[in-house]
Amino acid sequence: MTTAVAAPAHTMTVAAGDSAAGSSDPEMGGLSGLVLQLIDALGEWGVALMLFVETVFPPIPSEVILPLAGFLAGAGRMNLVLVLVLATLGSYLGALVLYWLGAVIGFERTTRWLGKLPLVDEDDFRKAADWFHRHGKSAVFFGRFVPIVRSLISLPAGADRMHLGTFSVFTIIASGIWNGALVLLGAAFGTQYDKVEQYTEWIDRVLYVAIAVVVVTFVVRRVRRIRAERASSGDRGVAARGRRRAEPAGD
Repeated sequence: MTTAVAAPAHTMTVAAGDSAAGSSDPEMGGLSGLVLQLIDALGEWGVALMLFVETVFPPIPSEVILPLAGFLAGAGRMNLVLVLVLATLGSYLGALVLYWLGAVIGFERTTRWLGKLPLVDEDDFRKAADWFHRHGKSAVFFGRFVPIVRSLISLPAGADRMHLGTFSVFTIIASGIWNGALVLLGAAFGTQYDKVEQYTEWIDRVLYVAIAVVVVTFVVRRVRRIRAERASSGDRGVAARGRRRAEPAGD
C-alpha cells in the first residue's frame, strides 16, 4: 500500500472513446490520478492481480481499486464484464493462498510470519479467527463484507480444514457481490467523465485520509503491543526474582 504520495507533475486524461470526440477530456491528478494511471496501464488482468495482492496483503484497499477500475470501464477504457470477472478471480485466488497457508503451515506459524509484513498486525488475524469460530462456515461468506476480516477469514478456514468446495462457493459468491457493488458504483461515476474534475480534489482527500487512518492505527496498535509485552516481561521478571528470594539457601 502506498503510504506517502507527493503530488505528481503529470496527470491522467480519461477519454470516453469515439462517442466523446470533440468534448474536453477531464484530467485527474493527485493520488487518484496515479492509481487510475496504474489500473489503466495494467488493464483488466492488472485489476485481478491487484485484487489478489489486496486479499493476501490487507492494507491495499479494494475500496480504492475497484471503483476506479469501474470508472475506467464506465468511461469506455476497459470491459466492464471482464473487470467484474477478473476482480472476483483475483479475490478468490488470494483467498486460496491464505486457505492453503492455514491448512498446510498452520494458523499460528502463518500469523507470526505474515505479522512481520508492513502495516499488518497479528491481532487482525486473531480477530478473524474469533469471527470464524463464532459464526462457523457462514463467516466465510458474511466475513467478505467486513473490513480486515474480509481478507483474513480464509486463514482460519484453512486451518480448520473447511471443505474446499464450500469455501470456494461462499468466497466466489460473496466476493462477486462485494466487487460488483464497488465496480458498478465506479462505472456509474465513469459515465459522468465530463464532470470528474469537479470531484478529483475530494477523491484525493478521501484517499489521503484513508491512508493516514491505516498508518496511524497500525502505529498506535504496534506501540501498545510493545508496551504490553514489556510490561508482561517485567512482571514475569519480578515474579522470578521473588521466587528465587523465597527459596531456602542451599547447604
